[in-house]
Amino acid sequence: MSDSGIAQFIPLILIFVIFYFFLIRPQQKKVKEHKIMVENLKRGDQVITSGGIIGTVERVMENDKLEIQISESVKVEIVKSTGIQGLLNNPEPKK
Repeated sequence: MSDSGIAQFIPLILIFVIFYFFLIRPQQKKVKEHKIMVENLKRGDQVITSGGIIGTVERVMENDKLEIQISESVKVEIVKSTGIQGLLNNPEPKK
């Protein structure tokens, strides 16, 4: 009787394990890499924002903000954690 009860939960457990390794774990790894990239931003880095605007970091400010120059005389302040999508001049090779 107890064997059939455990056997009913085996497919549910397998589905959770598959979801963990194929969905949850890779997403956590991607979030961790993005956080490290955002923390290491410095002046002169060329970035792309979440809106698709390419610019150069002019100033790293407190309160989790960056000042980005997107044109000769146009500077924009954005929030680091949500406003930066990627780094264009990535000096380190991807593994």
